[in-house]
Amino acid sequence: MIKRILKSTILVLILAVSGCQKPAQNYTVQQVPFNQVKITDQFWSSRLEAHAHAMLETCIVQTQDSTERINNFIKAAGLMDGEHKGIYFDDSDVYKAMEGIAYSLINNPNPEHEALLDEWIGYIAKAQQPDGYLNTFYTLNHPNERWTDMEKHEMYCGGHMIEAAVAHHKATGKTTFLNVATNFADYLYDTFGPEKKHWVPGHEEIELALVKLYHETGEKKYLDLSHWLLEERGHGLGHGAIWDNKDWGPAYCQDDVPVSEISDIKGHAVRAMYLFSGMADVAAEKDLPEYTAALQRVWEDVVGRNMYITGGIGSSGSNEGFSKDYELPNKEAYCETCASIGMVLWNNRMNLFSQDAKYIDVMERSMYNGVLAGISLEGDRFFYVNPLESEGHHHRQEWFGCACCPSNVSRFLPSVGSYIYAVSESEGVFVNLYVGSTAGMEMNDTKLELVQNTNYPWYGKIELEVRPEKDASFPVNLRIPDWCKSYSLSVNDKKQNTESKENGYVTLERNWERGDKITLTLDMPVEVVAADPRVEANIGKRAIQRGPLVYCIEEIDQANKNLDAIQLSGASTFEATNASGKLDGMVEIQGETGDANFTMIPYFAWDNREAGRMKVWIDYNE
Repeated sequence: MIKRILKSTILVLILAVSGCQKPAQNYTVQQVPFNQVKITDQFWSSRLEAHAHAMLETCIVQTQDSTERINNFIKAAGLMDGEHKGIYFDDSDVYKAMEGIAYSLINNPNPEHEALLDEWIGYIAKAQQPDGYLNTFYTLNHPNERWTDMEKHEMYCGGHMIEAAVAHHKATGKTTFLNVATNFADYLYDTFGPEKKHWVPGHEEIELALVKLYHETGEKKYLDLSHWLLEERGHGLGHGAIWDNKDWGPAYCQDDVPVSEISDIKGHAVRAMYLFSGMADVAAEKDLPEYTAALQRVWEDVVGRNMYITGGIGSSGSNEGFSKDYELPNKEAYCETCASIGMVLWNNRMNLFSQDAKYIDVMERSMYNGVLAGISLEGDRFFYVNPLESEGHHHRQEWFGCACCPSNVSRFLPSVGSYIYAVSESEGVFVNLYVGSTAGMEMNDTKLELVQNTNYPWYGKIELEVRPEKDASFPVNLRIPDWCKSYSLSVNDKKQNTESKENGYVTLERNWERGDKITLTLDMPVEVVAADPRVEANIGKRAIQRGPLVYCIEEIDQANKNLDAIQLSGASTFEATNASGKLDGMVEIQGETGDANFTMIPYFAWDNREAGRMKVWIDYNE
């Protein structure tokens, strides 16, 4: 990765908020939300279509019919007899599925889905206890044991409930679910905090959720509670199953040091990503340079020493997380889909602080490779674990007993539009991802529409039409990805000589007239990539990347079905060609080394055809 120097982080002090006035989010730039972005390109449109027609239906069927998840709420509401069935954190899967449905309603209105949400919200509201507490595992099976084990995910489930309620409010304007969320958050505020009960959530999530609720309601106490929960960590206050486990201990849930002192990545990967996202959100509001310094330190450790080429993280299955620096096995790689989603959430926030494109480079890598591998092309089968090599026995499944990944992908995909553009009054528009789309925003009191046309990630040509409501001067910042070694840029067919800055963007500043057209062409050759020599698993091997996509060899495509016979060398040649069959519309790579020919496909698309072996890292013969 090209080294880029971080610009000084500028944190904006928050203003006093009263009543229900919604506060501005105080990152230095703001995302353009996905409800203001219509995605039009082939790549993402097909995935969003699969989400709307297959993935959501799968989540609904599994939540309502095939498992006991929604029945737990019906029982807790007193509408059905019986005990809690399933895992103690199953409530969270219901909430994540609901968040995905709500997000989908924004761009794809569906009366049946909206009615279903109303029905489920009715059960959830009745299941909420009079004091605001909400957790079906404890209400049904252990009513007198609330808040006795910090591992039992009470705040984690509550956090996902809050996120779903905020999404539902944004999508429908209804307050039924938001009232449940505020009742729960008020209960937390009355129960925990200075001179009240101490608490260290064993699985982070509530921290970022409370900041979302603060933004939606204007109630500053939710932000203050999030900050307090972060400050509880690392002081020996944790207790429960994690802390009692001799193989895990407090580092497993990032409770070994105060958050401002974090420098090395440890423990469970998903929990760490949610923690860092919550830290960033709170730091953006409360001017906490010690938080941003810690986040920058640990980012260097994650990306420089503990991240796979796919943007996946968490090499160890024993703790669903991190082991030793540079210990990145391929066949045994864990790389949980949820962790890759967490990398998107965290790296996006780091970019909002700094306007440094290196964070979007990592976000894009995780999104196109680590996240998309977690869902089949049809949208109905899922990976929990994403290895970089397989003997042919690892396949996506319809569902899991622990189903955090399917429901997490379901809530992530419809929000993809939020990661394409960002705006700043002082620094202009940022185009972070190259996705065919039409986006509406405001720049210095001028309404602006951007229309992007591209066949990315297959090809590197991007056309961007700028449509201000009236002529206006502002910068347009285009990300030059770290994988791109050369590019060309023109405005209205006139070549521009602007060089990219140290922060990875090239900036065009001019008086924009409606219809001005920017053309950016990113050279996208096939690249042979070597790993850091300290990664023992990849000594003597190479990987293939083209643009943001990592490629792999899959047994079905090789004439002799022998992956071990394929060896790359300095004399190997590669050609990007159009794929066919189930991979129609994609670009595959035809390789030739010596007398052998082979085919490579995008890593995210593997295991969508016949079962068979797969490799990302291929033997290399000097």
